[in-house]
Amino acid sequence: VLWTSGDARVIGWLDVPKFDRTGDAAASQGWTPLIVDTNGNGRRDAFTEAGKPQDPARDTRVLAPIYAIMTAPDGAVWGTQWAAIRIPPFDLVRVIPGADPARTALSEVYSIPAPGYGLRGAGIDSQGVVWAGLASGHLASFDRRKCKSPQNGASATGGKLCPEGWTFYRMPGPSFESGPDISTEAPYYAWVDRFDTLGLGKDVPVTTGNEADGLHLLVKGMFVTIRVPYPVGFYAKGVDGRIDDPNAGWKGRGLWTATGDRTPWHHEGGKTAKPMVVHIQMRPDPLAG
Repeated sequence: VLWTSGDARVIGWLDVPKFDRTGDAAASQGWTPLIVDTNGNGRRDAFTEAGKPQDPARDTRVLAPIYAIMTAPDGAVWGTQWAAIRIPPFDLVRVIPGADPARTALSEVYSIPAPGYGLRGAGIDSQGVVWAGLASGHLASFDRRKCKSPQNGASATGGKLCPEGWTFYRMPGPSFESGPDISTEAPYYAWVDRFDTLGLGKDVPVTTGNEADGLHLLVKGMFVTIRVPYPVGFYAKGVDGRIDDPNAGWKGRGLWTATGDRTPWHHEGGKTAKPMVVHIQMRPDPLAG
């Protein structure tokens, strides 16, 4: 099932197998509002509209323009929030579709605690842990399995019921001259190498290192920075992995990324500079043929 993002009012989907089988576009798609179980009974009921006073007998609707969107191994759908239209304000949403998503889907919302802030792109690993680059100069993970309390009830729309689920890793780079010791790194997006396409292990999170002209990867708790040496000013907005030949070793796999700057002529190369795609591969040792 393909889940879609971009609308603050609903989350939508396309059931691709059903469409392939029937060719019926209308019957193969649907959408649902984001409903939080604020009456705490574990199911979706009649709800109060977003921004209205809560009714203890009803659930509550939230508005959220989902940006990054990803499906967890347990079937839940996660999305990040970054735009201003978030009622109430929060950073991350989890949607549990249920048997009939248009009528059964319930949502959970989570806010980033200090010292983190500024979530945009994110990825999810094979254990259902969400990884995201933050404007606070951190790579953050959110693991719902660490939550100590239920994620429903009257306080569930505030997003503050699971601060223990968050872990922050200070990204490489200097600090600002004044202020707290946070990295000046400003990542845009994060992605998880769930299938070891680079060769540094499964479930390695990768974030765009826009102040490092490359990518930052968290490997066994330590950052590995892969820098694109030319042109200076490489500005990645996204990354993905591809295995072309699983029997060809490191030569048959790798990461793909691209310059995402809207004004590439400000990079090294001047007015002749154009956007480019970069294929990154990791030799098992420097002399590997």
